[in-house]
Amino acid sequence: MFTGIITDLGTIAYVTQPFAGAADRRFRVATHYTMTDVAMGASIACNGCCLTVMEKGPDWFAVDVSGETLSKTTLGHWAVGTRVNLERSLKAGDELGGHIVSGHVDGVVDVIAINQDGGSMRYTLKPPASLAKFVAAKGSVALDGVSLTVNEVEATIFGVNIIPHTQSQTTFGALKAGERLNMEIDVLARYVARLLEGGIAAQNRG
Repeated sequence: MFTGIITDLGTIAYVTQPFAGAADRRFRVATHYTMTDVAMGASIACNGCCLTVMEKGPDWFAVDVSGETLSKTTLGHWAVGTRVNLERSLKAGDELGGHIVSGHVDGVVDVIAINQDGGSMRYTLKPPASLAKFVAAKGSVALDGVSLTVNEVEATIFGVNIIPHTQSQTTFGALKAGERLNMEIDVLARYVARLLEGGIAAQNRG
C-alpha cells in the first residue's frame, strides 16, 4: 500500500527485453533512494504502478513490467530519460499524508488543459467513461501516483490544482496538455459504487 506522497523523482536509465519474443520490458530506474535499505522483492510505486524490485545497485533498481501493464498504462511509452514519480511502500506507523493508494492503475486520463490559477496550476482532465462515475468533487484521486483532491467535476471532465512544491517534486512540473496520466480511483469510491450496485440489483430481484 502507498499514500500518494512522492518521495523521489527517478529517471529511466536503461530499457531491456527480459524474455525473448515477449512484450515485457525491464526498466532500470536511477534513484536517490538509499538502496541498501530497499530489499530485493520490495514494492515501489512508479508513476502510480506497484512494481517489484528485481535487481538493484547503489543508486538504481530494476523492475519487470508485463506486456499487459504496458498496454493498459503509460509505462508503454517509457524510454531512456523519462522521469518517474517514486514512492516506497507504506510501513506500519508511517504518516498517512495523502490517501490509501494500492498501486493498481484503473485507467489512463487525458490532460485537456493546463492553466495558471493564482499561485498554482489548474489541470483539466478527462478520464475514461467507465471511471468518470468514481470521481467526485473534494474526493481523492491518484494521478501518476500523486494523491490529489478533485476540485470540480463537470460531466466527464474534472480538475485538480497543483501547488508549486508538487510541481517541483513530481513530473507535473514538466507535464503538457495532450499527455496522459495513470489514474487510480479512490478505494472508498470503488466500494461505495459496488454497494450501490448490489442494492440496485437486490431491488430489481425484488
